[in-house]
Amino acid sequence: MITWAFLSTWVRARFGDTERGASLVEYAFLAALIAVVCIAAMALLGGATSSTLDGVGSSVGSAS
Repeated sequence: MITWAFLSTWVRARFGDTERGASLVEYAFLAALIAVVCIAAMALLGGATSSTLDGVGSSVGSAS
């Protein structure tokens, strides 16, 4: 009887429907999505930020 219990447990663990490792894939997708959003934000807002800071730098430089 002990052998049958061991064998059935092993078969379920080996071939059963488990979701081990699914969270790792989900975290990888989440990290990739965050990276894409950050790159897109820098690409879209980089030019506007640069021109704004150039204007501020020019007005500070001319005031002194």
